[in-house]
Amino acid sequence: MQGEIRILPLRGIGEVRPGDDLVAILATAIDAAGGLEQGDILVVTQKIVSKAEGRLVDPSTIEPSPFAQEIARTAKKDARYQEVVLRESKRIVKMANGVLITETRHGLVCANSGVDESNVDGGRRLALLPLDPDASAAALREGLAQRYDYAPAVIITDTFGRPWREGQVNVAIGVAGMLPLHDFAGVADPYGYTMQATLIAVADELAAAAELVMGKIDRVPAAIIRGYHYLPSQTATARQLIRDPRFDLFR
Repeated sequence: MQGEIRILPLRGIGEVRPGDDLVAILATAIDAAGGLEQGDILVVTQKIVSKAEGRLVDPSTIEPSPFAQEIARTAKKDARYQEVVLRESKRIVKMANGVLITETRHGLVCANSGVDESNVDGGRRLALLPLDPDASAAALREGLAQRYDYAPAVIITDTFGRPWREGQVNVAIGVAGMLPLHDFAGVADPYGYTMQATLIAVADELAAAAELVMGKIDRVPAAIIRGYHYLPSQTATARQLIRDPRFDLFR
């Protein structure tokens, strides 16, 4: 049974640059917030992970393809930006009204392959998703384990839109140290009904909750979630949140 959950913003992180020691940066912010406790979950935005890993592109170095130029004319956007989006995609899911929905090489379906202009050097560079967000989460967890007596679970987040719903929410694109899903199939509810297909995306729910203290313009790219009793795992990843195409009714 879950009890009280606290979400603590990690402030003072500042600008992260390629090659920075993100573990050291996060540890400094964690210590300033009072340190880690057993069972904590560290939530980190994809943006600072991508910056530290050097996943940045100068659009002035990009030569757009004819297809990118065609898309740019329709969308009224920079063709070089559209070219980067195409290079980061595995397939185009939908193009309409100037919006490009793609599937990334990670299997994530999102707008513009997750390529972001906001909060990146005034738009002079583009931030790409980490090459392997789950590996990035595992590396952060291992690095923090060497500094503290135990390793927190780690969730790396990005902001996604949702079909049929207005607004965006944070979701988990990288996970380490915890099961991202909680399966209630076969469990009896308080009325005696045995649940058949109740699979809760707890990593996504935690990512969305953490966004409430991190914000988009507050320069708070990380938070600690304390008090949530997650199911630990040494092997689980965020890829488990991606639905198998065999069971996807919308492909």
